[in-house]
Amino acid sequence: MTATIRGAGSAVPAAMDQQGLWDGFFAGHYGDHPLARRVWSSAGITTRHGVVDPRTEDVSSWGTAARMQRFAIEALPLGVEAVEGALKDAGVSAGEVDQLTVVSCTGYATPGVDILLARELGMSASVQRLTIGHMGCYAAVPGLATVADATAARGLTSVMLCLELPSLHVQPAAAEPQQMVAHSLFSDAAAAVVLAPSGPGLEVLGTVARTDVEKADHMTWDVTDLGFKMGLSPRVPDVLAVHVRDVVEELLRPHGLTPADVDGWAVHPGGPRILDVCEDKLDLAPEQLGASRRTLRDYGNCSSSTVLLVLDELQRSTPVPAGGHVVFMAFGPGLTLYATLLRATTG
Repeated sequence: MTATIRGAGSAVPAAMDQQGLWDGFFAGHYGDHPLARRVWSSAGITTRHGVVDPRTEDVSSWGTAARMQRFAIEALPLGVEAVEGALKDAGVSAGEVDQLTVVSCTGYATPGVDILLARELGMSASVQRLTIGHMGCYAAVPGLATVADATAARGLTSVMLCLELPSLHVQPAAAEPQQMVAHSLFSDAAAAVVLAPSGPGLEVLGTVARTDVEKADHMTWDVTDLGFKMGLSPRVPDVLAVHVRDVVEELLRPHGLTPADVDGWAVHPGGPRILDVCEDKLDLAPEQLGASRRTLRDYGNCSSSTVLLVLDELQRSTPVPAGGHVVFMAFGPGLTLYATLLRATTG
């Protein structure tokens, strides 16, 4: 038995113009610091989305409890919209869902979003639930692998939702380059997929992981009294440059494939330099990472939700033909690379 992505859906809060955010809040927040201005202008983003617009609601002095209370309010409607869209795309009703997984590193509540979402959508009282927390930007990939294993092994119909609200974690002003970078990139989104043991879609073939524990301090996501604080070293792309080709070749080798044989690339756009490194080390043409760059431009970095948005953009703009392969890859704290191989199937 196999596991196939049968449908996808997404939801975002209100759009915010990237330049408008700089002019209306962050320029003042950083005292028009020249480094912050350069970071902002080179982020590769035109539009972001947020449940909080700092121009009208400054949460940078809020405590973590207040931010988590706001997460509980804002997360559910976005999750409902994304999952409803995925179910409709897959032709599956909420009552047919056997397993629900919710992924997030930006907010927590109990009862969790998984419980509230199942209730809101009318899922069965016997639906099995899993919450994956605080893994960061790459979490969609091990999440998909875990959900696919359950789907294939037990014949389940499964939903995975990645729901991230980084706009709740704006930090107090400080002349820290890592915070400047984080504030220039991160954005809110919910993205969901439905998996089933058969049918047309993208079949999950295999997953590989690589963690460079010696570089664990290069990317961090700390819980503080003032929300969650990102640590993001400028050396992250250099670490990825060392590992990314080996990871992709390890993923492809059992299937007799090389990077040149891949029909579609859904790569997490952690930032423009990360995409540049992937393009260079994998010998890709610029258009092969077009879905990633467009997603970064139009949505920003939405943590774990982002690579699902990229996959959806890839399938809408340049659908992979039946029998073709997609590399679904993301990066995050650890420093960790995760990649899954997908194959388009007609069922």
